Amino acid sequence: MANSPPPGPPGLSRPASAGPVPAEPQGARPQAAADPSAQLPKWAREIQRFLGVKSQFVLSGNVYDVYPIPIPGSQASGMGTLDAFLRSILAEKGYRLFFKYEPHSLSSLMGIREGEAPEGLELPGPGSLVTLERLARLARDLAARREPSAILVSYASRLPDLCPQEYQAFLYEFYRLSLTVQAAAGRFSLIVWAIDKENDLPPWYRNSRIMHVPVPRPDHDVRRKIIRAAGPVIAGYRETASSDPERLRSLVNRFADQTGGLYAGELVSIAAMAAQDRTDFTRIGDAVRHYKLGVPDNPWDKLDRETILAGDGALSRRVLGQERAVRHSLDIIKRSVFDLSGAQFSPHSQKPKGVLFFAGPTGVGKTELAKGITELVFGSPENYIRFDMSEFNQPHSDQRLMGAPPGYVGYEVGGELTNSVRQRPFTLILFDEIEKAHPRIMDVFLQILDDGRLTSGRGETAYFTDAVIVFTSNLGVYRELPGGAREPLVTQDMDYGEVERRINGAIRDFFTFTLNRPEILNRIGRNIVVFDFIRPGTAEGICRKMIANVIERLAEARRVTLVPDPAAIPALCALASRDLSMGGRGIGNALEECFVNPLSRGLYGLGALPGDRVRFSVTAGEDGSPGIALQKL
Repeated sequence: MANSPPPGPPGLSRPASAGPVPAEPQGARPQAAADPSAQLPKWAREIQRFLGVKSQFVLSGNVYDVYPIPIPGSQASGMGTLDAFLRSILAEKGYRLFFKYEPHSLSSLMGIREGEAPEGLELPGPGSLVTLERLARLARDLAARREPSAILVSYASRLPDLCPQEYQAFLYEFYRLSLTVQAAAGRFSLIVWAIDKENDLPPWYRNSRIMHVPVPRPDHDVRRKIIRAAGPVIAGYRETASSDPERLRSLVNRFADQTGGLYAGELVSIAAMAAQDRTDFTRIGDAVRHYKLGVPDNPWDKLDRETILAGDGALSRRVLGQERAVRHSLDIIKRSVFDLSGAQFSPHSQKPKGVLFFAGPTGVGKTELAKGITELVFGSPENYIRFDMSEFNQPHSDQRLMGAPPGYVGYEVGGELTNSVRQRPFTLILFDEIEKAHPRIMDVFLQILDDGRLTSGRGETAYFTDAVIVFTSNLGVYRELPGGAREPLVTQDMDYGEVERRINGAIRDFFTFTLNRPEILNRIGRNIVVFDFIRPGTAEGICRKMIANVIERLAEARRVTLVPDPAAIPALCALASRDLSMGGRGIGNALEECFVNPLSRGLYGLGALPGDRVRFSVTAGEDGSPGIALQKL
């Protein structure tokens, strides 16, 4: 194999990408490989295998990336773009001439020396505009020669727009050539198309001599080769390679695990960023995260032991009567701080930081606890993203989350979920009332919970690896009857153990039998947190907290100080807690009726001014309805 192509003649340019970039550290190369072809990706081995029976290859997909190019006599690899990669494998198989065509220009990648042109081959002069007709003539001339040669038609998906007048005749000429060309020394003179999608060539452009070869994103093995080629620019790589090869192998595997789904060129960019930021290779995971999320600042690294230890009290004061839910949620946060989410399945797990499924009656604090976790971890209770899943109950609703596919209305806007997470990767994402979403939405959640990423219709990837995912649900609280009425499945007279058992059973039945998607439940695991009903003792604490909120709001907004009569607050709590079926929201609604509304009327009647201190007490009207009596102090 030739590693450095000779210079081209006047008029033919030679791209800088025409040769691989060897980057293996000095003295660290492995034993020589017996078969260099074994190091090639599967799609490249397919090309080599069919050189004697196919005259044209149509490469689609990942054709603008970089690829690992084997270095002769070594298991190490360099890196090169598609033209350099093809030049390498064609030279290995005895090809003598290799040209690359981009719209209106031609360059020589192999076989042409300065001032020379093969006998019988007319090449364009310096600065010549190379039309498709001129390219077809060159292809015919090469096909007539008794030595194997090749032309790479790059950016072929753009040709219909750039050369609309010539394109159809050009296609026909190349199609005819695919059938008439004769093999030379057991190999065909090739035409290699590089297109974005398989259907960028018309459906009729198919026959037994034309082979379509999809070029995928790099798999794990290819990523490891690229990492070893790009790694030496990163601090600590060479030292680890010489002192601890096993440690290096482990770090390379970790790098490859964390970059699943990325292009090889993106791995090179990560290596360049790590070198620029002077990130040691032992901390390569930080460079991967910075590249994916776009920000080096990580709030998870700022959480100290005191903050977490104080979190139990802070969350318990915020969400009253739900000690089990608070304790379970804090366990998830502690696990996330140490980056242990999913660690039992893989040491390099890319799952979200935490996943919680809050279930239970309405108004018991599910959303409030999600806000409390957001404040504890991300600094503000408003730093979360909320989706009301009742708005996603149509079959096409998943397009709102991910964005419409190319060619459809709204494609340029992107998805609500993917856009939000790309803008705020460190956040809590709340999917409220998940059971109301269309079943197709569950496929979206499966990808998020499994891989920690989601690709929008625009091809942009959002990463969830530093986010907390919270689902809420009322499953198991009511059952729909045939007439549309609802029958309660759990009631306040049941103890918590019975409530938990029934709700967990209803959730299991919903995912297993109603949706037929038990795999979603399996991804959530043991992170289902069942909230208890609001019990009478808890109800009084919630009521007192709400009254304190009203007093604080009035003092801040109007500088009016409310002073409760000693019997006022117990009386209001008794009134607001008569019916606990609607939980904390029901208490708040009752308090609005018996306290906030009459208080507002009384303040207007009293003519309260900023700086006033006003005492209030609870009274009974002539019809027995409660009222509020006010007196300036």
